[in-house]
Amino acid sequence: MSDALTSDALDADLAKVLDEAGIRTNRSLITRILRSGVLLGQDATSRLDLKIASAALAEMRDAFRLFQPYEHIPKVTVFGSARTRQEDPLYEQARDVAAALAAQGWMVVTGAGPGIMQAAAEGAGSERAIGVSIRLPFEEKPLETLTNDSHTVQMKYFFTRKLMLIKESLGFICLPGGFGTMDEMFELLTLQQTGKAEPMPIVLLDEPGGDFWQGLKRFIEEQMVPAGVISPHDFDRVLVTDSVDAAAAAITGFWRNYDSLRWVGDQLVLRLRAEPTDADVAALNQEFGGLLSEGVIERIEPVQAEVVDRDLLELPRLGLRLRRREVGALYRLIGAINALPSAP
Repeated sequence: MSDALTSDALDADLAKVLDEAGIRTNRSLITRILRSGVLLGQDATSRLDLKIASAALAEMRDAFRLFQPYEHIPKVTVFGSARTRQEDPLYEQARDVAAALAAQGWMVVTGAGPGIMQAAAEGAGSERAIGVSIRLPFEEKPLETLTNDSHTVQMKYFFTRKLMLIKESLGFICLPGGFGTMDEMFELLTLQQTGKAEPMPIVLLDEPGGDFWQGLKRFIEEQMVPAGVISPHDFDRVLVTDSVDAAAAAITGFWRNYDSLRWVGDQLVLRLRAEPTDADVAALNQEFGGLLSEGVIERIEPVQAEVVDRDLLELPRLGLRLRRREVGALYRLIGAINALPSAP
C-alpha cells in the first residue's frame, strides 16, 4: 500500500477487507481502528511503540470477550494487597464481603492474584469470580483453583488491566494494600471527581477496629481540603467502614432507585427506577436547590438526544442544572433519591 495513498482510497480498501471478513455492524469504528494501524506504519513508528499498541489492543479484545457473556450481571471489583495472609482478619473480611455480594447475584472482579484477591475470589466462588491478572517477574502465583480459563484473562500492561478492572463494575471495595492498591483507589476517585466515570459506590473496608483508612481520611480532611487542592465534599462519595454488612449494603443500596445519568449540554438527566411524587421532588429541591446553576429539579420526559439513541426511554427522569463543581454533592443527591418514600 503506497505511503501516498489518500484517505478515501484507504477507506475504500478497508471497506473491502470488512466485506470479506463479513463485518456488518459498527463498521465506522472498525475502520477507524484499522486506519490507525495503517497510519502507524506510514508514520514509521518504532518497533517498541508498535509492540505496545498491538499488545494493548489484543489484550483489550481478550478482556472484552471474557466479560461479554456476563454483560447484564452486576459486578463489583475488590482491590487489596497481594501480600495479605490467610490468617489475617482482612482476608476474612474480603472473603465475607465477596460472599455476601455473590449471594445477592453479583459477580466479583479481582486482579486474580494472591492475598486479598484470592480471598475475594474464594468468597465469590468459581462461578461468580472473574480475574484480570498481570504478568509479573516476581510476584507469587495465584492458586490454580482460582484461575479457571473461562473466567480469567492475563494482561501484560497495568493500564489495560486497570481499565478492565474498572470499566465493567458497578461498585468498588478497597481493602488495605500497598502502592498498587493506593494507585487503583486514587484513580477511582480521580475518575469520579473529574466526571470521566459515572457515579459509582466506593467502599474502603478495614478489619474490625482497624484504622488504616481512617488515617487516609484524616489526611484528606486535615491536609488536602484546607490546602484547596480538592473540594470539601469530594470525599463524600466514599464510605469508610470496618463492617462487611455495611460495605455490601453500600454497593447494592446505591442502585436501589438511582439507575444512571446523562449530561445533555448543561442539563443533567437522572434516570430512576420509580416515579417520584410531587412531595419527593419538593423535598429534593429544598435540600439541593442551592447547588443548581439555575432552575429547579423537576420531572421530565426523555430529552431529544436520549430519544435519538433510544437511551432507557422507559425509565422516569429528573432534570436539573447542577453546578459542575458540585459533583461531590451529586453523591448526596443520589443518596437522597435512593431514600425517597417512592423508592422501590
